[in-house]
Amino acid sequence: MNSLRLHSAFGLLLRPTAAAPVGVSTSVHRLRAFSATTSSQSAQAPPSPAPKPKIWIPNPTPFVPNVKTFLTLIGRDLKSHASKFPSWDSLFSLSSEQLKELGLEPPRTRRYLLRWREKFVRGEYGIGGDLKYVKKGKAILKLVEKVKSQELRLRYVVNVPEGKEVDDLPLSQQVRAKGFKVRGIDRITGPHVLPLKGGRAAMIQVTEGMWEDKRGHKVDGGERRRAEVRFKRGVAERKARREAQGLY
Repeated sequence: MNSLRLHSAFGLLLRPTAAAPVGVSTSVHRLRAFSATTSSQSAQAPPSPAPKPKIWIPNPTPFVPNVKTFLTLIGRDLKSHASKFPSWDSLFSLSSEQLKELGLEPPRTRRYLLRWREKFVRGEYGIGGDLKYVKKGKAILKLVEKVKSQELRLRYVVNVPEGKEVDDLPLSQQVRAKGFKVRGIDRITGPHVLPLKGGRAAMIQVTEGMWEDKRGHKVDGGERRRAEVRFKRGVAERKARREAQGLY
């Protein structure tokens, strides 16, 4: 009896343990491998590029209908580069590097053009930029006078189509022209205004540099060279005085 019990006990000890299900261990191994591969790929993936800033292309205006007119108005001989811009959109979308490739030099010229582009996009025009009735670069201005009472009279300037009078326009289109004033009895004044015969009317025409931001001129070589230029000038003046006195 005792021998049978010992044999059974030894049999239980020597019996091989049950193997884990093959499917479970394989799936866990694959899951670990997939998660490791995914984490390594996410670590190595390049960052997504930053979105490009949106470029706003303004619409041409009656006073500024094309590229050449815009470059003519802002001056600094930029109209000589008009042929380098195939379209209105290209004028307002090219970057500074692209403008450099087109040959716009020196850098201050490119900065000047980019600055005026931004102003035009914001609706910050020069004189005449908001005029509605323009024909071949010319706009007609008329004086409007409204009597409110014996003590109050309103006088302002309105842009009208060529050959038309103010009374021919409905009230909704009799909008004041910005930048112009009435002096004296019937004289329209303002930058680049040309009076017309008969009074109470004037004309403004697209000309070179109407909107140009005038640059200052350097005095004695500018700030960086001013001390050197003045020193050399003083040396030359002292030498001239000595020569005049016969000391040389």
